[in-house]
Amino acid sequence: MAGVLDGRIAIVTGSGRGLGRAMALGLAASGARVVVTDVDGDVVAESVEIIRGRCGRDAATGFTQDLTAPGAPESLVVRTIAELGGLHIVVNNAGIGPQAVEPDFLTKPPKLWEMPHGIWQQTYAVNAHLPFFMACAVMPRFIKQGWGRVINVTTSLDTMLRAGCGAYGSSKAANEAHTSILSQDVAGTGVTVNVLVPGGPANTRMIPAAAPIKREDLIQPDVMVVPLVWLASDAASSVNGRRFIGANWDTKIPPREAAEAAGAPIAWPQLAGSIWPGGNRQ
Repeated sequence: MAGVLDGRIAIVTGSGRGLGRAMALGLAASGARVVVTDVDGDVVAESVEIIRGRCGRDAATGFTQDLTAPGAPESLVVRTIAELGGLHIVVNNAGIGPQAVEPDFLTKPPKLWEMPHGIWQQTYAVNAHLPFFMACAVMPRFIKQGWGRVINVTTSLDTMLRAGCGAYGSSKAANEAHTSILSQDVAGTGVTVNVLVPGGPANTRMIPAAAPIKREDLIQPDVMVVPLVWLASDAASSVNGRRFIGANWDTKIPPREAAEAAGAPIAWPQLAGSIWPGGNRQ
């Protein structure tokens, strides 16, 4: 897989740890130069050091930044282009999970009305608003250059609907809908927009130590890497508006076959079917 992303420059938000770190490392190992960005400077530095140690000094650049601040997504894009010479791939991974409301949310799910308003607003700012603002910042450039990749990390449908995950689930559902619309807007431009999810509870800090689950039984972050690299490559130029489950990706078969088995349309359009005036189903 090494070399398939040579010459590409990528931003991975929330890449100081967890899924984001695994994906940033995977992109770098495949030849991309990666911007690691997170709000915690210590984990940014740690990720950059790990990536550089494995892939070379030029493989990673770290920016510590709160991307929910006004103008922050735009400044990140401008800085990336100024310092690295371009931008081709954006992975919107940054997220606030349900553990921000209740550390033991799996066994003590908080009621929707018990969500602190500040955490609700912050969760939406990161999980729903940030991918939109990142799209606004990068799409004019991507469309002008006739090539670009946006991969958004949402979550499973059952998590969106799970009691105790009111802020997390609904904000990820908003992101899923936004991603579907965005993929339609860029069709035929050379830019693709897709969703990638682990497929269930992943071994990240979103599943707290108090959870009654063995860490080894959780989905490991590395399941995101192979499908991500393929989606970011030229081989997936015609793949747009799809969602992929990392845990279902079979690395033993050709990528196209693996994508077919692990993929589906974004936002479950098979569940749609409203009746519009005139009796037409949409």
